[in-house]
Amino acid sequence: MSDQQQAFIQMISNRLGRPMPSETPRHPFKGAPDFWKTYELDLEQRIDLFRDNWTKAGGHSFRFSTMDDVKRFIVEQAHSLQARQVVQQNQPELLALRLKEHLPSCKVATWSPGNRDELVATAASADIGISMVDQAVAHTGSIVVTSSGNTGRSVSLLPTVFLAIIPVDRLKTRLGEALATYDGRPRKHFPAGIHFISGPSRSADIENDLTIGVHGPGVVFALLVG
Repeated sequence: MSDQQQAFIQMISNRLGRPMPSETPRHPFKGAPDFWKTYELDLEQRIDLFRDNWTKAGGHSFRFSTMDDVKRFIVEQAHSLQARQVVQQNQPELLALRLKEHLPSCKVATWSPGNRDELVATAASADIGISMVDQAVAHTGSIVVTSSGNTGRSVSLLPTVFLAIIPVDRLKTRLGEALATYDGRPRKHFPAGIHFISGPSRSADIENDLTIGVHGPGVVFALLVG
């Protein structure tokens, strides 16, 4: 420790009326306690807790039995919003919905490793963005989406409305469970980005005026399947 650092700590100790520390404080605990690492809710409890936390953050949630039910919901929402532009991730589950056929009045674009600038512009003008999530977390009411060549971050960030499809078997109890799935992965198998989304975009200025949808979608739907 330099003389300057020691003088600074001595000043803080004097102000607090405490003796100058002579050794580094012990930190016997690291990370989450053992009881929390083993804590897990059953499926229906996870679903209820996730939906409650997601709704409290300003999101909307629905549960469906099949992907066909999800497709019908998406088509209904597109008609209700009079959507002209939809952008979806390049994921097999989404491609199987054949939204281009079911939304003939919309331009449905699929993210791909092609012209990034053009795709970002498409996402920015889209009324609806659609993605299958990688994971969701009940205790934080969050969804986890990753970005790569086929799954651009812009799909969940730029459209006015974002629809996140969550297979219930991807719903975890704790945030640590979701993070643990990335432990030990080789760098070449890591996604370009790991993004946590908890409801619509929320921004507040120094006067605590809350504004929804400034830095991301103002309306978000969590569509649980299963």
